[in-house]
Amino acid sequence: MTSSLPNPLSETEQIVQLQKKLVWAELKIQVLEEQLRLQRIKKYGPGSEKLSDAQLQLLDLEPGVSNAEVQAESGREPLPTPAKPQSSRKHPGRQQLPADLPRVERTIACTPEQYTCKACGQATAVIGHDVSEQLDVEPAKYFVVVIKREKRACKRCEEGGVVAAPAPERIIEKSLVSDRVVIDTVVAKYSDHLPLYRQSVILQREAGVDIGRATLDGWVMRVGELLIPVVNVMRRELLGGSYLQADETPVDVQLHDGRGQNHQAYLWQYGQPGGGVVFDFCMGRGREGPKDFLGQFEGILQTDGYVAYESVGGPKVVHAGCWAHARRKFVDAVKLNPQDAVATRIVKLIDELFAIRRPGARGQARSRRTPLAASGESPAIGGDHPRRSRGSPKRFLAFEYVGEGGELHTLAMAEAHPLPGTRGAGVEQ
Repeated sequence: MTSSLPNPLSETEQIVQLQKKLVWAELKIQVLEEQLRLQRIKKYGPGSEKLSDAQLQLLDLEPGVSNAEVQAESGREPLPTPAKPQSSRKHPGRQQLPADLPRVERTIACTPEQYTCKACGQATAVIGHDVSEQLDVEPAKYFVVVIKREKRACKRCEEGGVVAAPAPERIIEKSLVSDRVVIDTVVAKYSDHLPLYRQSVILQREAGVDIGRATLDGWVMRVGELLIPVVNVMRRELLGGSYLQADETPVDVQLHDGRGQNHQAYLWQYGQPGGGVVFDFCMGRGREGPKDFLGQFEGILQTDGYVAYESVGGPKVVHAGCWAHARRKFVDAVKLNPQDAVATRIVKLIDELFAIRRPGARGQARSRRTPLAASGESPAIGGDHPRRSRGSPKRFLAFEYVGEGGELHTLAMAEAHPLPGTRGAGVEQ
Protein backbone atom coordinates (compact mmCIF):
# COMPACT_ATOMS: atom_id res chain seq x y z
CA MET A 1 0.00 0.00 0.00
CA THR A 2 1.48 3.30 -1.09
CA SER A 3 1.44 6.28 1.22
CA SER A 4 -0.48 9.43 0.13
CA LEU A 5 1.59 11.68 2.39
CA PRO A 6 3.87 14.20 0.64
CA ASN A 7 7.55 13.45 0.52
CA PRO A 8 9.34 15.02 3.48
CA LEU A 9 11.57 17.97 2.60
CA SER A 10 15.25 17.56 2.91
CA GLU A 11 17.12 19.49 5.52
CA THR A 12 18.52 21.87 2.88
CA GLU A 13 15.06 22.62 1.45
CA GLN A 14 13.68 23.27 4.92
CA ILE A 15 16.52 25.73 5.61
CA VAL A 16 15.79 27.55 2.32
CA GLN A 17 12.09 27.84 3.15
CA LEU A 18 12.81 29.05 6.67
CA GLN A 19 15.25 31.65 5.32
CA LYS A 20 12.59 32.96 2.92
CA LYS A 21 10.07 33.20 5.75
CA LEU A 22 12.63 34.99 7.91
CA VAL A 23 13.40 37.55 5.18
CA TRP A 24 9.67 38.14 4.64
CA ALA A 25 9.11 38.55 8.38
CA GLU A 26 11.98 41.03 8.67
CA LEU A 27 10.63 43.11 5.80
CA LYS A 28 7.14 43.07 7.32
CA ILE A 29 8.50 44.17 10.70
CA GLN A 30 10.46 46.98 9.03
CA VAL A 31 7.37 48.22 7.18
CA LEU A 32 5.30 48.18 10.39
CA GLU A 33 8.06 50.00 12.29
CA GLU A 34 8.23 52.68 9.57
CA GLN A 35 4.45 53.13 9.64
CA LEU A 36 4.58 53.47 13.43
CA ARG A 37 7.37 56.05 13.18
CA LEU A 38 5.43 58.12 10.64
CA GLN A 39 2.37 58.07 12.90
CA ARG A 40 4.45 59.26 15.84
CA ILE A 41 6.00 62.04 13.74
CA LYS A 42 2.50 63.21 12.77
CA LYS A 43 1.49 63.09 16.43
CA TYR A 44 4.40 65.07 17.91
CA GLY A 45 5.03 67.57 15.11
CA PRO A 46 7.84 68.42 12.65
CA GLY A 47 10.59 68.53 15.30
CA SER A 48 10.04 64.88 16.18
CA GLU A 49 11.36 63.66 12.83
CA LYS A 50 14.90 64.26 14.18
CA LEU A 51 14.37 61.91 17.12
CA SER A 52 15.34 58.26 17.17
CA ASP A 53 12.82 55.46 17.50
CA ALA A 54 13.81 54.99 21.14
CA GLN A 55 13.21 58.67 21.90
CA LEU A 56 9.81 58.58 20.19
CA GLN A 57 8.91 55.50 22.21
CA LEU A 58 9.78 57.34 25.43
CA LEU A 59 7.50 60.20 24.40
CA ASP A 60 4.62 57.73 24.06
CA LEU A 61 5.09 56.81 27.72
CA GLU A 62 4.62 60.42 28.83
CA PRO A 63 0.99 61.38 29.65
CA GLY A 64 1.35 64.84 28.10
CA VAL A 65 4.19 66.13 25.95
CA SER A 66 4.32 69.71 24.73
CA ASN A 67 5.78 70.83 21.43
CA ALA A 68 8.50 72.73 23.32
CA GLU A 69 9.60 69.51 25.01
CA VAL A 70 9.77 67.74 21.66
CA GLN A 71 11.91 70.56 20.25
CA ALA A 72 14.21 70.42 23.29
CA GLU A 73 14.59 66.66 22.91
CA SER A 74 15.64 67.03 19.30
CA GLY A 75 19.42 67.24 19.10
CA ARG A 76 20.19 66.50 15.48
CA GLU A 77 21.17 69.10 12.95
CA PRO A 78 18.48 69.72 10.31
CA LEU A 79 18.98 68.46 6.79
CA PRO A 80 20.82 70.97 4.59
CA THR A 81 18.47 72.91 2.33
CA PRO A 82 19.47 74.79 -0.82
CA ALA A 83 20.14 78.45 -0.19
CA LYS A 84 17.38 80.71 -1.39
CA PRO A 85 18.53 83.43 -3.77
CA GLN A 86 18.25 86.86 -2.20
CA SER A 87 15.57 88.93 -3.81
CA SER A 88 16.70 92.24 -5.24
CA ARG A 89 13.17 93.56 -5.57
CA LYS A 90 12.34 96.66 -3.57
CA HIS A 91 9.39 96.82 -1.25
CA PRO A 92 6.36 97.82 -3.35
CA GLY A 93 5.20 100.31 -0.72
CA ARG A 94 1.61 100.98 0.14
CA GLN A 95 -0.88 99.23 -2.09
CA GLN A 96 -2.78 101.43 -4.50
CA LEU A 97 -6.52 101.00 -4.80
CA PRO A 98 -7.79 99.93 -8.25
CA ALA A 99 -8.23 102.89 -10.60
CA ASP A 100 -11.43 101.46 -12.12
CA LEU A 101 -13.35 101.71 -8.84
CA PRO A 102 -15.65 104.75 -8.68
CA ARG A 103 -14.47 107.61 -6.48
CA VAL A 104 -16.79 109.44 -4.07
CA GLU A 105 -15.21 112.63 -2.77
CA ARG A 106 -15.78 113.76 0.78
CA THR A 107 -14.33 117.14 1.76
CA ILE A 108 -13.51 117.79 5.40
CA ALA A 109 -13.54 121.47 6.26
CA CYS A 110 -11.21 123.07 8.77
CA THR A 111 -12.44 123.95 12.24
CA PRO A 112 -13.72 127.51 12.90
CA GLU A 113 -10.52 128.31 14.81
CA GLN A 114 -8.49 127.45 11.69
CA TYR A 115 -10.40 130.00 9.61
CA THR A 116 -8.39 132.79 11.33
CA CYS A 117 -4.63 133.28 11.10
CA LYS A 118 -2.97 132.86 14.50
CA ALA A 119 -0.27 135.39 13.60
CA CYS A 120 -2.20 138.40 12.26
CA GLY A 121 -5.86 137.56 12.88
CA GLN A 122 -6.85 137.80 9.17
CA ALA A 123 -9.09 135.23 7.46
CA THR A 124 -7.26 132.26 5.93
CA ALA A 125 -7.81 130.98 2.36
CA VAL A 126 -8.00 127.47 0.94
CA ILE A 127 -4.71 126.66 -0.82
CA GLY A 128 -5.20 122.90 -1.43
CA HIS A 129 -6.13 119.58 0.08
CA ASP A 130 -4.38 116.63 1.70
CA VAL A 131 -5.79 113.68 -0.28
CA SER A 132 -6.00 110.09 0.98
CA GLU A 133 -8.07 107.13 -0.22
CA GLN A 134 -10.00 104.45 1.69
CA LEU A 135 -11.79 101.38 0.38
CA ASP A 136 -15.45 101.55 1.40
CA VAL A 137 -18.48 99.33 0.85
CA GLU A 138 -22.23 99.71 0.67
CA PRO A 139 -24.01 96.78 2.37
CA ALA A 140 -26.27 94.73 0.13
CA LYS A 141 -29.73 96.26 -0.06
CA TYR A 142 -32.72 94.09 -0.88
CA PHE A 143 -35.66 95.62 -2.69
CA VAL A 144 -38.74 94.48 -4.58
CA VAL A 145 -38.91 94.91 -8.35
CA VAL A 146 -42.49 95.43 -9.49
CA ILE A 147 -42.91 94.07 -13.02
CA LYS A 148 -45.79 95.74 -14.87
CA ARG A 149 -46.49 94.12 -18.23
CA GLU A 150 -48.49 96.41 -20.45
CA LYS A 151 -51.87 95.14 -21.68
CA ARG A 152 -53.63 96.53 -24.73
CA ALA A 153 -57.07 96.16 -26.29
CA CYS A 154 -58.98 97.77 -29.15
CA LYS A 155 -61.50 100.40 -28.03
CA ARG A 156 -63.57 100.17 -31.21
CA CYS A 157 -64.19 96.40 -31.27
CA GLU A 158 -63.89 93.36 -29.04
CA GLU A 159 -62.86 90.84 -31.67
CA GLY A 160 -59.13 91.64 -31.26
CA GLY A 161 -59.13 90.62 -27.60
CA VAL A 162 -56.52 91.66 -25.06
CA VAL A 163 -52.77 91.38 -25.66
CA ALA A 164 -49.97 91.71 -23.09
CA ALA A 165 -46.25 92.37 -23.32
CA PRO A 166 -44.24 89.13 -23.40
CA ALA A 167 -42.70 88.08 -20.10
CA PRO A 168 -38.89 88.21 -20.02
CA GLU A 169 -36.90 84.98 -19.94
CA ARG A 170 -35.95 83.97 -16.41
CA ILE A 171 -33.68 81.36 -14.82
CA ILE A 172 -36.48 80.10 -12.55
CA GLU A 173 -39.90 80.53 -14.11
CA LYS A 174 -42.56 82.02 -11.79
CA SER A 175 -39.98 82.36 -9.02
CA LEU A 176 -40.38 84.78 -6.13
CA VAL A 177 -36.85 86.12 -6.67
CA SER A 178 -35.06 87.72 -9.59
CA ASP A 179 -32.21 86.28 -11.62
CA ARG A 180 -29.75 88.45 -9.66
CA VAL A 181 -30.67 86.73 -6.40
CA VAL A 182 -30.28 83.30 -8.01
CA ILE A 183 -26.87 84.19 -9.47
CA ASP A 184 -25.74 85.72 -6.19
CA THR A 185 -26.68 82.48 -4.43
CA VAL A 186 -24.61 80.37 -6.80
CA VAL A 187 -21.59 82.69 -6.63
CA ALA A 188 -21.74 82.77 -2.82
CA LYS A 189 -21.89 78.97 -2.65
CA TYR A 190 -19.05 78.11 -5.05
CA SER A 191 -16.81 81.20 -4.94
CA ASP A 192 -17.23 82.18 -1.28
CA HIS A 193 -18.00 78.64 0.04
CA LEU A 194 -21.11 79.90 1.81
CA PRO A 195 -23.48 76.95 2.46
CA LEU A 196 -27.09 77.22 1.37
CA TYR A 197 -28.48 76.89 4.88
CA ARG A 198 -26.49 79.96 5.91
CA GLN A 199 -27.70 81.89 2.88
CA SER A 200 -31.26 80.98 3.86
CA VAL A 201 -30.66 82.52 7.30
CA ILE A 202 -29.16 85.66 5.72
CA LEU A 203 -32.19 86.15 3.47
CA GLN A 204 -34.47 85.84 6.48
CA ARG A 205 -32.41 88.31 8.51
CA GLU A 206 -31.70 90.93 5.83
CA ALA A 207 -34.84 90.76 3.66
CA GLY A 208 -37.42 89.15 5.94
CA VAL A 209 -38.09 86.45 3.33
CA ASP A 210 -38.27 82.81 4.44
CA ILE A 211 -36.77 80.67 1.66
CA GLY A 212 -35.83 77.10 2.60
CA ARG A 213 -32.62 75.31 1.73
CA ALA A 214 -34.44 72.91 -0.60
CA THR A 215 -35.62 75.85 -2.71
CA LEU A 216 -32.11 77.29 -2.87
CA ASP A 217 -30.82 73.87 -3.89
CA GLY A 218 -33.34 73.84 -6.74
CA TRP A 219 -31.93 77.17 -7.95
CA VAL A 220 -28.41 75.75 -7.99
CA MET A 221 -29.52 72.63 -9.90
CA ARG A 222 -31.31 74.76 -12.49
CA VAL A 223 -28.23 76.94 -13.06
CA GLY A 224 -26.19 73.76 -13.47
CA GLU A 225 -28.58 72.53 -16.16
CA LEU A 226 -28.25 75.79 -18.07
CA LEU A 227 -24.43 75.60 -17.92
CA ILE A 228 -24.18 72.07 -19.37
CA PRO A 229 -23.65 73.33 -22.98
CA VAL A 230 -20.84 75.61 -21.74
CA VAL A 231 -19.20 72.71 -19.91
CA ASN A 232 -19.37 70.56 -23.04
CA VAL A 233 -17.58 73.25 -25.04
CA MET A 234 -14.90 73.59 -22.34
CA ARG A 235 -14.40 69.81 -22.35
CA ARG A 236 -13.93 69.76 -26.12
CA GLU A 237 -11.37 72.57 -25.88
CA LEU A 238 -9.41 70.74 -23.17
CA LEU A 239 -9.37 67.43 -25.04
CA GLY A 240 -8.39 69.24 -28.23
CA GLY A 241 -5.15 70.46 -26.61
CA SER A 242 -1.84 68.65 -26.19
CA TYR A 243 -1.44 68.85 -22.39
CA LEU A 244 -3.86 68.04 -19.59
CA GLN A 245 -3.69 67.74 -15.80
CA ALA A 246 -6.05 65.36 -13.99
CA ASP A 247 -6.73 64.76 -10.31
CA GLU A 248 -9.56 63.61 -8.05
CA THR A 249 -10.81 64.70 -4.64
CA PRO A 250 -13.37 63.03 -2.36
CA VAL A 251 -16.73 64.61 -1.60
CA ASP A 252 -19.43 63.33 0.74
CA VAL A 253 -22.87 62.69 -0.76
CA GLN A 254 -26.06 62.24 1.26
CA LEU A 255 -28.04 59.17 0.22
CA HIS A 256 -31.67 58.68 1.20
CA ASP A 257 -31.24 54.97 1.84
CA GLY A 258 -32.05 54.99 5.54
CA ARG A 259 -28.50 54.23 6.71
CA GLY A 260 -27.83 57.76 7.90
CA GLN A 261 -24.30 57.69 6.48
CA ASN A 262 -22.75 59.74 3.70
CA HIS A 263 -21.39 58.07 0.58
CA GLN A 264 -17.88 59.06 -0.50
CA ALA A 265 -18.07 60.19 -4.11
CA TYR A 266 -15.37 61.94 -6.13
CA LEU A 267 -14.91 65.10 -8.17
CA TRP A 268 -12.49 64.46 -11.02
CA GLN A 269 -10.73 67.63 -12.11
CA TYR A 270 -9.32 68.16 -15.61
CA GLY A 271 -7.58 71.36 -16.63
CA GLN A 272 -4.51 73.22 -17.81
CA PRO A 273 -2.35 75.72 -15.85
CA GLY A 274 -3.87 79.13 -16.37
CA GLY A 275 -6.65 77.70 -18.53
CA GLY A 276 -10.09 76.20 -18.14
CA VAL A 277 -10.97 73.57 -15.55
CA VAL A 278 -13.82 71.06 -15.78
CA PHE A 279 -15.09 68.99 -12.83
CA ASP A 280 -16.68 65.60 -13.50
CA PHE A 281 -18.73 64.10 -10.66
CA CYS A 282 -18.63 60.32 -10.17
CA MET A 283 -20.00 58.14 -7.40
CA GLY A 284 -16.78 56.11 -7.26
CA ARG A 285 -13.03 56.28 -7.86
CA GLY A 286 -12.88 53.64 -10.57
CA ARG A 287 -11.32 53.85 -14.00
CA GLU A 288 -14.70 54.40 -15.67
CA GLY A 289 -14.69 58.11 -14.72
CA PRO A 290 -11.48 59.25 -16.46
CA LYS A 291 -11.94 56.73 -19.25
CA ASP A 292 -15.34 58.17 -20.23
CA PHE A 293 -14.20 61.80 -19.87
CA LEU A 294 -10.87 61.53 -21.71
CA GLY A 295 -12.14 59.38 -24.55
CA GLN A 296 -9.36 59.16 -27.17
CA PHE A 297 -7.21 61.98 -25.78
CA GLU A 298 -3.67 61.57 -27.16
CA GLY A 299 -1.67 64.39 -25.58
CA ILE A 300 0.36 64.57 -22.36
CA LEU A 301 -1.67 63.50 -19.32
CA GLN A 302 -0.15 64.56 -15.99
CA THR A 303 -1.47 62.79 -12.88
CA ASP A 304 -0.30 61.70 -9.45
CA GLY A 305 0.25 58.13 -10.64
CA TYR A 306 -3.08 56.75 -9.40
CA VAL A 307 -3.76 53.39 -11.04
CA ALA A 308 -7.16 54.49 -12.42
CA TYR A 309 -5.38 56.73 -14.94
CA GLU A 310 -3.66 53.76 -16.55
CA SER A 311 -5.11 52.48 -19.83
CA VAL A 312 -7.14 55.65 -20.42
CA GLY A 313 -7.05 57.95 -23.41
CA GLY A 314 -5.99 57.10 -26.92
CA PRO A 315 -3.09 54.88 -28.01
CA LYS A 316 -0.66 57.83 -28.24
CA VAL A 317 -1.33 59.34 -24.80
CA VAL A 318 1.83 60.17 -22.82
CA HIS A 319 1.65 59.73 -19.03
CA ALA A 320 3.55 62.31 -16.98
CA GLY A 321 4.04 62.36 -13.23
CA CYS A 322 4.40 65.12 -10.67
CA TRP A 323 7.75 65.94 -9.06
CA ALA A 324 6.02 67.43 -6.01
CA HIS A 325 4.34 64.08 -5.31
CA ALA A 326 7.61 62.22 -5.89
CA ARG A 327 9.52 64.53 -3.54
CA ARG A 328 6.95 64.00 -0.79
CA LYS A 329 7.58 60.24 -0.83
CA PHE A 330 11.35 60.66 -0.62
CA VAL A 331 10.93 63.19 2.20
CA ASP A 332 8.99 60.51 4.12
CA ALA A 333 11.93 58.15 3.60
CA VAL A 334 14.32 60.78 4.99
CA LYS A 335 12.07 61.30 8.01
CA LEU A 336 12.27 57.59 8.76
CA ASN A 337 16.04 57.52 8.34
CA PRO A 338 17.85 60.89 8.26
CA GLN A 339 21.08 59.00 7.41
CA ASP A 340 19.60 57.67 4.14
CA ALA A 341 22.08 59.25 1.73
CA VAL A 342 20.23 58.12 -1.42
CA ALA A 343 16.85 59.57 -0.41
CA THR A 344 18.51 62.78 0.82
CA ARG A 345 20.30 63.12 -2.50
CA ILE A 346 17.07 62.69 -4.46
CA VAL A 347 15.32 65.37 -2.36
CA LYS A 348 18.24 67.72 -3.04
CA LEU A 349 18.09 67.04 -6.78
CA ILE A 350 14.36 67.73 -6.92
CA ASP A 351 14.85 70.95 -4.90
CA GLU A 352 17.46 72.02 -7.46
CA LEU A 353 14.92 71.34 -10.19
CA PHE A 354 12.39 73.58 -8.43
CA ALA A 355 15.06 76.27 -8.02
CA ILE A 356 15.74 76.19 -11.76
CA ARG A 357 12.07 76.74 -12.52
CA ARG A 358 11.37 79.36 -9.86
CA PRO A 359 13.20 82.41 -11.32
CA GLY A 360 11.68 81.95 -14.78
CA ALA A 361 8.21 81.30 -13.41
CA ARG A 362 8.18 84.58 -11.49
CA GLY A 363 7.86 86.68 -14.62
CA GLN A 364 5.72 84.31 -16.69
CA ALA A 365 2.06 83.57 -16.74
CA ARG A 366 1.14 80.07 -15.57
CA SER A 367 -0.48 79.40 -18.91
CA ARG A 368 2.93 79.65 -20.60
CA ARG A 369 4.64 77.07 -18.40
CA THR A 370 5.39 73.83 -20.22
CA PRO A 371 6.44 70.33 -19.14
CA LEU A 372 10.14 69.89 -18.53
CA ALA A 373 12.12 67.63 -20.80
CA ALA A 374 14.14 64.97 -19.03
CA SER A 375 17.17 65.71 -21.15
CA GLY A 376 17.15 69.33 -20.02
CA GLU A 377 16.26 69.68 -16.36
CA SER A 378 14.95 66.39 -14.87
CA PRO A 379 16.97 64.89 -12.00
CA ALA A 380 18.99 61.83 -12.97
CA ILE A 381 17.61 59.32 -10.49
CA GLY A 382 17.57 56.19 -12.64
CA GLY A 383 20.91 55.01 -11.26
CA ASP A 384 19.47 54.85 -7.74
CA HIS A 385 16.59 52.51 -8.54
CA PRO A 386 15.89 50.05 -5.71
CA ARG A 387 16.85 47.09 -7.85
CA ARG A 388 20.39 48.48 -7.82
CA SER A 389 20.47 49.92 -4.28
CA ARG A 390 19.35 48.66 -0.90
CA GLY A 391 17.31 50.82 1.43
CA SER A 392 14.14 51.08 3.49
CA PRO A 393 10.77 49.90 2.14
CA LYS A 394 9.60 53.53 2.21
CA ARG A 395 12.40 54.52 -0.15
CA PHE A 396 11.57 51.49 -2.32
CA LEU A 397 7.97 52.70 -2.60
CA ALA A 398 9.22 56.18 -3.51
CA PHE A 399 11.25 54.74 -6.38
CA GLU A 400 8.32 52.57 -7.43
CA TYR A 401 6.22 55.75 -7.73
CA VAL A 402 8.85 57.38 -9.94
CA GLY A 403 9.22 54.22 -12.02
CA GLU A 404 12.14 52.32 -13.48
CA GLY A 405 14.68 54.90 -14.58
CA GLY A 406 12.17 57.65 -13.81
CA GLU A 407 10.08 57.03 -16.94
CA LEU A 408 6.86 58.26 -15.28
CA HIS A 409 8.57 61.61 -14.70
CA THR A 410 10.36 61.90 -18.03
CA LEU A 411 7.86 64.69 -18.58
CA ALA A 412 6.77 66.35 -15.36
CA MET A 413 5.83 69.81 -14.19
CA ALA A 414 8.07 71.43 -11.61
CA GLU A 415 5.03 73.04 -10.02
CA ALA A 416 2.93 71.17 -7.50
CA HIS A 417 0.07 69.08 -8.78
CA PRO A 418 -3.30 70.92 -9.09
CA LEU A 419 -5.85 71.26 -6.37
CA PRO A 420 -3.56 72.00 -3.42
CA GLY A 421 -5.28 72.57 -0.12
CA THR A 422 -7.86 69.96 -0.71
CA ARG A 423 -7.53 66.46 0.21
CA GLY A 424 -6.64 64.17 -2.59
CA ALA A 425 -5.85 66.06 -5.69
CA GLY A 426 -4.85 67.56 -5.43
CA VAL A 427 -7.61 69.93 -3.97
CA GLU A 428 -2.82 69.86 -2.38
CA GLN A 429 -7.14 71.30 -2.82
